Amino acid sequence: MKTTSKLLIAATLFAVLGTGIISCSKDKDNTPTPTPIPTPPPASNVITITDNGNGTGTTTWTKDKTYILNGLVFVNSGQVLTIQAGTVIKGKPGTGASASALIVARGGRIEAVGTPTQPIIFTFEADPLNGSVAATTSGQWGGLIVLGNATLNSTPGTSAIEGIPTSEPRGIYGGTNDADNSGTLKYISLRHGGTDIGAGNEINGLTFGGVGSGTVVEYIEIIGNADDGVEFFGGTVSTKHVVVQTEDDGFDYDEGYRGKNQFWAVIQTSVSDRGGEHDGGTTPEDGTPYATPLIYNATFIGNGTSRAITFRDNAGGQYHNSIFHNFGKGIDIEDLASGEDSKNRLDVGDLRLDGIVLSNIGADNIVSAVTNPGADLSTHPNITNVTMQNLTISASNPIATGLTAGTAPSDPWFTNVTYKGAFDPSASNWAQGWSLLFP
Repeated sequence: MKTTSKLLIAATLFAVLGTGIISCSKDKDNTPTPTPIPTPPPASNVITITDNGNGTGTTTWTKDKTYILNGLVFVNSGQVLTIQAGTVIKGKPGTGASASALIVARGGRIEAVGTPTQPIIFTFEADPLNGSVAATTSGQWGGLIVLGNATLNSTPGTSAIEGIPTSEPRGIYGGTNDADNSGTLKYISLRHGGTDIGAGNEINGLTFGGVGSGTVVEYIEIIGNADDGVEFFGGTVSTKHVVVQTEDDGFDYDEGYRGKNQFWAVIQTSVSDRGGEHDGGTTPEDGTPYATPLIYNATFIGNGTSRAITFRDNAGGQYHNSIFHNFGKGIDIEDLASGEDSKNRLDVGDLRLDGIVLSNIGADNIVSAVTNPGADLSTHPNITNVTMQNLTISASNPIATGLTAGTAPSDPWFTNVTYKGAFDPSASNWAQGWSLLFP
C-alpha cells in the first residue's frame, strides 16, 4: 500500500459548484432528492426518445417540442444530432439499468448551440420549469456524456465509460486522434442529474471520455447534480465559461487529460466535496501522456469545510490568475514515499500555480501529505505569485474587484485578460440570465 503525502495550499480558497456526468463518485454516496409530481406539457408537443440500438439518427430536435429521454439514448457513430436554441430535453426517472442519459458515441456528433436568451435545457421529466424546483434538487435523471477518439494514458488506450454495460460497444472511448471533433455545446444548462447507477456510482452532469480538441464547449451550467459537475477522462477537449454547483467535485479529470480551459466557476453547496479533484492515471498511474491541462481564470467558492483542490495519482496541471475562497482546506499535492506522484509533476514543471489568490482558507495553504504531512509548498519555484486576501465575494456575487493584475496567457486560444478569477470586475456576470444559478 502506498503512503501518501499531501501538499496542501492552505490559504483562503473559493467555493465550488457541482454537477454530474456519467462517472463514479470516488468519495461520496449521495441520496437523490425525492422526485416532484410532474406537470407535463401537451402530449402533441412531447416526443419520447427510446434507443433500440439505432441511436437518434441524423436529426434535428426543435424548440417547439419537449424531448423525453427514455433510458440511455445514443448518438451513434456517423450520426449528427442538432439541437435548436431554446429546446428542452428531459430525462425519465430511473436508477441502475433504467437510468436515462444522452450519450454521444465515438464518431457521433452533437451540435447543440443555444443563445443567452434561448439556452438549451437538460432536466428531469417532472420539472415544470416554473421556478418551483429548488436549485439543489439532485439525482432525478442521468446527464450528458460525450465520447471521442482522443488519446488516453490508460492501457490499452481505450476504456468503457462508467455507468454503461461493458457489453455495449457504443460506450467505448479513446483512440489516437487528439484533434477529434465531437461537435459543439454552447449555452447549455444541465440540471438536477446524477442518478445512481449502482453501488454509490452516480452519473456526472457532463462527462467527456477521450474527447478531442476539435470539439467546442462554451457557456455551460451544471447545477443540482448528485455527482461531479464536469469530468474529463483523458482527451484534449477545451472549455470556456463553465459554472458548476453540485454535490461532489466541481471539476474532475483523469486518464491524462490535456485540454485548455478558461473562466471556470464553482459555487459549492453545504454538501459539496472538492472544488477540483485532479488525477493523473489509473492503469497504470504513471502512464503517459501525463495529465497537464491549462486552467486560466478560475473562481472556486467553497462551503467553508471542503478542500479547494487535490492533485494526486501523478496528475499535473496548471492554474493561473485564479481565486479560491472560503474552503476549509487549501491545495493538496500528493507526495508519495516512492514512485511517480503529483509532487514529481510539480518538480518538473508539469504542475504549476501562478497568480493565485487564497481567501478565507481554514487550514493548509499549499501543502503535501504522508511523506511530509502538512509541508508548506508555497515557496516552491513552480508555485509563484500566491497572495492571501480577505475577499468579500459570495455565491450570489462572485465578482472580485481590486486585485493586482496577473500575467495574460500567451496562447492565442485563450482570451487575453489580466484580471484574476472567472468574472471580469468591470463587466456583468457572463452567467447572468441564461443560467438557473444566476437567473
